[in-house]
Amino acid sequence: MSDVLDQSGIDALLSAVDSGEVKAAPEGKAVIFSRREEAAELEVKPYDFKRPERVSKDQMRALQTLHEAFARNFGASLSGFLRTIVEVKVATCEQMTYSEFISGLPNPTSFNLIQSDGLEGQICLEVSPLIIYPIIDRLLGGDTQDLFIPQRPMTIIESRLISSVTTRGLSALSEAWSSIRRLEFKIDATESNPQLVQIVPPNEVVIVIGFELKMSNRAGTMNLCIPYNVIEPLMEELSSQSWFNTAKNQRQPEIETQIGGVLHRAGLEVSAILAETTISLHDMLVMRPGDIISTDRPSNAPMVVQVEGERKFVGQLGQYRGSKAIRIVRAIKADDRV
Repeated sequence: MSDVLDQSGIDALLSAVDSGEVKAAPEGKAVIFSRREEAAELEVKPYDFKRPERVSKDQMRALQTLHEAFARNFGASLSGFLRTIVEVKVATCEQMTYSEFISGLPNPTSFNLIQSDGLEGQICLEVSPLIIYPIIDRLLGGDTQDLFIPQRPMTIIESRLISSVTTRGLSALSEAWSSIRRLEFKIDATESNPQLVQIVPPNEVVIVIGFELKMSNRAGTMNLCIPYNVIEPLMEELSSQSWFNTAKNQRQPEIETQIGGVLHRAGLEVSAILAETTISLHDMLVMRPGDIISTDRPSNAPMVVQVEGERKFVGQLGQYRGSKAIRIVRAIKADDRV
């Protein structure tokens, strides 16, 4: 109890401070420890409980790199679709609360809710009207020079036109995320007023990747909002080491499977050579319908079957269900003289 001042001691201390004999201690934030040894290793950092940093810097860099690949693929796809150069690049990659993301969006805008079978929850894709209407004008044959940007929700026809753009964006997004996990994205709903959509609580942390789109003399923005709880199961796979190992080991077989699946459905022209002969130019000029060209090859002799102009098989002429047909006898080898 000897450290407790009485009233006379308090009055004496206050008068000494007023006269300048004793200097007042500077105001500061007190940090109380149970042991004095802990104070020697003091390291204080500010922390905002309204905006917790739930995603590490390495994971944020991995997300940015992943969506830079998406931006390149999406720009190439749009350039081919619109028959003009479209540049797409990542402008920002940050984490914030969902309420902060919604408050920064224009109204009206193109606000798309995206669903994936491999993820629980929804993500948002917002495209600015500043680039939507130039794209629509380009699709309808305009030159986007003196284009007026209306401040109204899109019509049904405009929504159908812009859906062809968002579909290509989702395809490029699926291709970019395939290095982490095989995901197929689809649009679940579309809204013009983002304030009416709440996919997560307002204080929930979301990752927002901002893109800049440029097309000739027009430019606009596109934002991809990914709630943290949606991709939380994938966060461990976003580390640099596991991400690059996955891309190295699994990317090549997947690409071979995709290319092989597309090539298997490709159409090929098949033709058969019945016989060959030579005639003079004069005979060809006087040739009329009904003339007969004679050859030295019998009708029942094997014939050559060509695939896209390349000799591949030896076949036999015949008939199948009332139609002329060719039965494949064998494949032509490299040393065959046919």
